[in-house]
Amino acid sequence: MAAKGENVIKLALFCSVCKRRNYITTRNKVNTLDKLKLNKFCNHCRKVTEHKETEKLK
Repeated sequence: MAAKGENVIKLALFCSVCKRRNYITTRNKVNTLDKLKLNKFCNHCRKVTEHKETEKLK
């Protein structure tokens, strides 16, 4: 039996315009195979931009 939360990874989302890390979230790597791309508000750009997934955090 697999341990609870074994398939969930912690990751950061970075702004595709200014390249700054703005959000930290989790993703289940079994259910979501592709990298995350979300439209989120960037405090540095002061507008809604596309945020992409970076490498996993520890």
